[in-house]
Amino acid sequence: MSAAPVLVEQVVQARLFVTTHRTAALRVTLHYRSDDPLAVRMFFPAEFSLDGEALPEAPAEVEWVFARWLLAAGLDAPNGVGDVHVRPTAGGRTMVELRSAEGVALVRFEAADLRRFLFESYLAVPEERETLLLDADRALAELLG
Repeated sequence: MSAAPVLVEQVVQARLFVTTHRTAALRVTLHYRSDDPLAVRMFFPAEFSLDGEALPEAPAEVEWVFARWLLAAGLDAPNGVGDVHVRPTAGGRTMVELRSAEGVALVRFEAADLRRFLFESYLAVPEERETLLLDADRALAELLG
C-alpha cells in the first residue's frame, strides 16, 4: 500500500495588474502534491478570470498548473515556457505572467512567500526525487481523459 500524498498549500496575497496604473489585491492559493511532483498549482478567485464570464455553473476558482522548476527558476532570473513566464522584479517581488486565448494576466507576488512555499514543497519531495515519484499510468489516464 502506498503512502497518502503529501499536500503543501499556502494562501498568499498578490496584486493583479488591471491596467498600467491600477492593481487589485487578491488571495492566491499555492498548491503542491507529492503525487504530482513536477507541478505547482495556483488557484485564483473566479472573479479575476480573463474570460470575464460569471456563469452559474462556473467554478469558484481558476486553476493554473505549471512546472515547479519554472517557479523556482523565475525567482532569480526571467524564465518562461509557453503560457507561463516568471521573473524577479524590484523590491523583492516576483511577477508571474499568465497567457491564454482571452488575454494576459500579470500577477505580482512577494518573492519571500513563493520561496517559503517552494521550501515546503521541497521538504515534501526533494528536487532529485521528483521523477522517482511519477505515476506514469495515472498521468497517461489524465492525458487521455
